[in-house]
Amino acid sequence: MATTLSAAGTAGTKKNGRHLGLALLVIATAQLMVVLDATIVTVALPHIQRALRFSGSDLEWVVNAYALAFGGLLLLGGRAGDLLGRRRMFIAGLLLFSAASLVGGLATSQAWLLTARAVQGAGGAIVAPTALALIATTFPEGPSRNRAMGVYSAMSVAGTVVGLIAGGLLVTYASWRWVMFVNVPIGIAAALAALAVLPGVTRRGAGRFDLPGAITATAGMTALVYGLTNAATGQDGASHWGDAKVVASLAGGAVLLAAFAFIEGRSRHALLPGRLLRSRDRVGANLIMLVMGTSMFGMFFFLALFVQDVWGYSALKTGVSFLPVTAVMLAGSIAAATLVPRIGARPLLLAGGVALAGGMYWLSRLSEHGTYLGGLLGPGLVIGTGFGLLIVPLTLVGLSRVGEADSGAAASLLNSGRQVGGSIGLAVLGTVAWTVVSDSARAQAAAVARAGSRVPAASQYRAALAAGFDRAFLVAAAIAVLIAVIAVTTIRIRRAGLAGG
Repeated sequence: MATTLSAAGTAGTKKNGRHLGLALLVIATAQLMVVLDATIVTVALPHIQRALRFSGSDLEWVVNAYALAFGGLLLLGGRAGDLLGRRRMFIAGLLLFSAASLVGGLATSQAWLLTARAVQGAGGAIVAPTALALIATTFPEGPSRNRAMGVYSAMSVAGTVVGLIAGGLLVTYASWRWVMFVNVPIGIAAALAALAVLPGVTRRGAGRFDLPGAITATAGMTALVYGLTNAATGQDGASHWGDAKVVASLAGGAVLLAAFAFIEGRSRHALLPGRLLRSRDRVGANLIMLVMGTSMFGMFFFLALFVQDVWGYSALKTGVSFLPVTAVMLAGSIAAATLVPRIGARPLLLAGGVALAGGMYWLSRLSEHGTYLGGLLGPGLVIGTGFGLLIVPLTLVGLSRVGEADSGAAASLLNSGRQVGGSIGLAVLGTVAWTVVSDSARAQAAAVARAGSRVPAASQYRAALAAGFDRAFLVAAAIAVLIAVIAVTTIRIRRAGLAGG
């Protein structure tokens, strides 16, 4: 990683007297912190539940409070950077995230922790789009930006698994509170470093906040993510898609987002300028990001459950088992940054989409009697390669030829696609998985009763989990096929457009 950072900044290129490599290090570290937080808390959930006496259903809000604030405020966070100055908002987001992490680590009640998690999500919604926009406005289109995007994407990839490993270590050898405290020194150091290496990189933009658009976008995104988060069929096999709160949330989200589109079409200071959606390539890149989030987030969620609940892995062993997958993701993203100016975005998107779908199909063959080397490592490496090939060209296409004044909005659109896609994936794949688990468990229990055999209930349940999770992986593979379809039908950008030409 250090070599890549050096390569990104040692071409003798400096901007405003500051080394670009240092600027990239600060931006990528902030992105690592935001991504890491999405998984590091997951490992600590059982410990949080015991310490603060959460019920099973209430415990979900430790994750959901962050996801709702993050997803709901992304568009507003990106536009705030465009209007108020990206460096200013980047630092503000880091400090807000760090303060909320400190407060959350000190929590002594459920409401205290959930409030801190929501504020963390708000900080992340500012940091994520402004970090990406800072790369787009700091590094010129061409090799310099491509290398920077490769490093940024690698950090985004690494954060997921680093979170699992760090969470396992901190919970095992310290306390659940340290999964919150660990963000504080990272965030403060990144904010102080940003003051030193980013001055003069961005300026305050012209225009005003689109208040009606901000309200409808934030409320609509929050309602949509809330509805999808609560929609999935539960572990007991009971479907929640027909619940009044789910239906009301999804319907309300749809109405609010439709109102947002109507407002944006008539606003002089649109939160999401319509000109960003006039590019067929940019629309295609955002659709692929949505599909990728839908297939990948749910897949990783159920794969982590599979190795722990079916194979009996500890949280720490689970994180370590994903290290080879992370390694090929990093290698794929760095390779994509090198290849995209030579062969263009579409071949990489096609190859990445096919690899992702193929790896997930292979993953759907896992069984409760499988092994890591014989059953998980192979498909994991294929999936990691596919993801690595996708993330860099997607980001480059999504930000290609975007004016500096709109870079934050374009970056927040990409982040929103991934966030909403993740919510859709967890809802859809969760419904598929838990429905099959419930049906399989009942069928096995009936078969055992008829045969009069003595198969342990725990063994029956592990087999049911394997069946349900395998079906979820199969559906994820079918969803991933859409990536290649969208790439073929929408991506037309020439390689010269991604090489600074």
